[in-house]
Amino acid sequence: MTKHFENKYIPLATFFKQLTSKEITLTFNEIEAIIGQALPNAAYLSSSWWKKTKPPALHYFAWMDSGYSIRDVELGKSVHFHSVVHETDERIADENKQKDILIIREAELEDARPFIKLQETIFSETDFMLYGKSDIQMTVQRIRKNFTSWKNESNSILLLAIMNGQYAGYVQFTGGPAPRALHRASVVIGVTQEFSKKGIASSLMLHGEKWAKEAGISKLELSVIKENLNAQKLYRKLGFENEGDRKNALIINGHFVDEYYMGKLI
Repeated sequence: MTKHFENKYIPLATFFKQLTSKEITLTFNEIEAIIGQALPNAAYLSSSWWKKTKPPALHYFAWMDSGYSIRDVELGKSVHFHSVVHETDERIADENKQKDILIIREAELEDARPFIKLQETIFSETDFMLYGKSDIQMTVQRIRKNFTSWKNESNSILLLAIMNGQYAGYVQFTGGPAPRALHRASVVIGVTQEFSKKGIASSLMLHGEKWAKEAGISKLELSVIKENLNAQKLYRKLGFENEGDRKNALIINGHFVDEYYMGKLI
């Protein structure tokens, strides 16, 4: 129910009822122009006059009835109002948004065809991978053979990231056959642009690292193109360190590019 306040604040109440913006800053002169007369001395002397929310003062209902409250007051100059109603509506909307469901699991034989499409998508979206879209032609039979081989090896695995039912990315840990290097695994990771910046790459790496520790692997290695600054930032955040340079490592679009070697002890 609308509270009663002095008649001179009725124009101000009408102003806020018609206001649709989430927040607004009004100067003292603008407020006085709206109400058609001067504000009381207390409004110029104390910010508490603006922030009162209890009787006997009632002037604050001019803006509070419309869901606005005071965020900041610069005495004698301006008042910043913001809408509590808008903030509440946005919070409820955010809470009602569908939450992303991320599943990370080991690849199975039935994943062969969608994995090929996943790689084709990633290779076509970036020049920072080892292969371009047309550089590799894989068949379902070949991929299934690889899956079976990796499952039979204790130091290799392919993990898939599936978000909201869609294949979003992968990480591959590959160990070698040399007895003196069984503690090492090379890492290749890729995420589609559609699902970038959702923490998928980090989740893949953390799941892969957990598997690696259980598999007796204590050293992870990867290479990254020097121009791929976002990937370098991610790898450093995950604990990888630069271990060296590789000059003219790849030829991309007719130009030589350099890579960094990066590694992590786990």
